[in-house]
Amino acid sequence: MKRLSRGLLGVCLALAGGWAHAAEAPDLLKALDHGLRPTVLPADQAAPGWSLAERMAHHKIPGVAIAVIRDGKVVQAVGYGVREAGKSDKVDADTLFSVGSISKVATATTTMRLVSQGKVELDRNVDDYLKRWKLPASTLVPKPDVSLRMLLSHTSGLGVHGFADYQPNDPLPTLVQVLDGEKPAKNEAVRFKNPPGAVNDYSGGGVTVEQAAIEDATGQPLAQLAKAQVFAPLGMGRSTFEGPAAGAVNIARAHGDDGAPRALPRGWESFAEAGASGLWTSASDLGRLVAALINSYQGRSDFLPQGEASAMMTEVSPGPFGLGPRLAGAGPQRRFFHLGANESYLAFLEGYLETGDGYVILTNGANGLALIAEVRNALSDAIGQGGSPPVRTVALRAPPSPDYAGRYRLDPATPIEIRRALADSFEYDTLRVDVAGDTIGLATSADGKASPLLPLSPSQFAQTGIYVFGFEFRRDAKGQVRGLAVSMPETGSVAYYARD
Repeated sequence: MKRLSRGLLGVCLALAGGWAHAAEAPDLLKALDHGLRPTVLPADQAAPGWSLAERMAHHKIPGVAIAVIRDGKVVQAVGYGVREAGKSDKVDADTLFSVGSISKVATATTTMRLVSQGKVELDRNVDDYLKRWKLPASTLVPKPDVSLRMLLSHTSGLGVHGFADYQPNDPLPTLVQVLDGEKPAKNEAVRFKNPPGAVNDYSGGGVTVEQAAIEDATGQPLAQLAKAQVFAPLGMGRSTFEGPAAGAVNIARAHGDDGAPRALPRGWESFAEAGASGLWTSASDLGRLVAALINSYQGRSDFLPQGEASAMMTEVSPGPFGLGPRLAGAGPQRRFFHLGANESYLAFLEGYLETGDGYVILTNGANGLALIAEVRNALSDAIGQGGSPPVRTVALRAPPSPDYAGRYRLDPATPIEIRRALADSFEYDTLRVDVAGDTIGLATSADGKASPLLPLSPSQFAQTGIYVFGFEFRRDAKGQVRGLAVSMPETGSVAYYARD
């Protein structure tokens, strides 16, 4: 797989006038020559120094596009690999990718622009805006009162985590059919799982209600609203919520976990719920959105008033989400981020609010999550903000204690304000721990396969991917293992599982 020339690595994009030159900023993309690494490393082992090219081959990802933001400006954007396996068309900074749930950030930005213009209100019942469909009353929620603030922060209580892709010959449902779970929609109906405001529960269904609300309030479809409110003002000329048009060029094709093309003969899937997962964009365009949100937050842009930008970047209790993005860190490490995952495309964005740094990573393969984690590590290390530091394991001096083995049940007394992100990211009622000799594993169902836990101390272990989960066995003064504390250090969330 041939990389683009070094001269092209320095290509810089105009965000708000004028062209930057590669000499004005460090070439962070050099980290992709040798800086990819896993999140977990043994204490005595150096980082492997993987290259992007070798890890793309390892994960069977034909194409990747990356943009880098420094001081609120897109300074580098470039493509790697090819748009379709077995063909020679190169990925570049303007290649269109499906970006899955990153769509929610663009939809939220569109909504916040409408809020800033007084066209909708954050805390008004969205039933006041909805015309085609109304919030479904039930015994659990007899008088629904859901706001845009709840929908954007995944605290509305509505269900449907995500949606299936539609293949080229599949009929697409209307938005109302998606909301009611009626064929040809592939999802269940969007209904209340919890009372509004009670818990954080990631809901693509809730974002679909957000889409319906702003469309009905303005009389315009999301594709038109987003173009006028976000894409045109930011120069995101390649971005669309309508999907690639017939005859469109420079599109990254879909690939499965085997690296082979999918969704043939066209080469990509469709997405009926545009606001939740239907955005098509490029690395250069999406980098501009990340930069605009940073600059608005810092008061250096009038794209969004600083108050609305600050609201977007403030967690809504009890979850880790602001109004659209997910949030973490403090001080110079304060950042917003979001993952996007459709069946054949995975994507990631991250922006550091205080320093103005950030990056966008787009992939066209089903194994993209593993590659994204490794690329994120390289870029985070190069920027120096520590958003994804290595977790160092230890070699246990003795095998894991045999009495760790057993079943553990979630303690319902753990307040939701303590569980926070874990209530959604690690939503398991029971866990099973297996110990066999020197190995210890954890399963999230009674008959499920246990995944290995990585030792941090005799009683502390970790599992990691794009997020890190910690596990600490709690032993009392009588020597009995009483329970297991599960944590998500990035968000400060903790859940307690009692010995069953």
